[in-house]
Amino acid sequence: DLSDPSAADALVASAEAAAGAPLDILVNNAGLTRDNLAIRMKDEDWNRVIEVDLASPFRLCRAALKGMLRRRAGRIISIASVVGVTGNAGQANYSAAKAGMIGMSKSLAQEVGSRGVTVNVVAPGFVATPMTDVLPEAQREKLIGAIPLGRMGRPDDIAGAVVYLASEEASWITGATLNVNGGMAMP
Repeated sequence: DLSDPSAADALVASAEAAAGAPLDILVNNAGLTRDNLAIRMKDEDWNRVIEVDLASPFRLCRAALKGMLRRRAGRIISIASVVGVTGNAGQANYSAAKAGMIGMSKSLAQEVGSRGVTVNVVAPGFVATPMTDVLPEAQREKLIGAIPLGRMGRPDDIAGAVVYLASEEASWITGATLNVNGGMAMP
């Protein structure tokens, strides 16, 4: 339960113990949606999405940064969303959380860059996952029609971007948002 700040510290310590090595790369990839029009959105749906999609990644960043700053090296990559850049009707909570993640990452990049830690964001478009599998077929087809590359993304499309940002080849990239969306949005 990452709503408990000590849980983030414990998770980082557990990961380091399991790997037998310090945590050099953190990928924030948790997320959920509770969609509804803003006028109908319940406070608990707003709060749950902000907690899982923004506050918990912040706590994990804070916990991971302790060791990364000591070692003067590390990579933080957070998975946001195209709707964090564009917004989306019925997703005020999710859009706000993902936009917040982008802003938080830019701030962290400025804070920790001088200590050898990079902080970046991957902003996927619509990717075939259990979260998008629940969309009605007509809505899926409409979304695909708005993507110049003509298909939904695959998890491997996102994984490739994350691997790149975690690599030595990306050591001079920080504070960036890499949009991986098939051309759906070109900010």
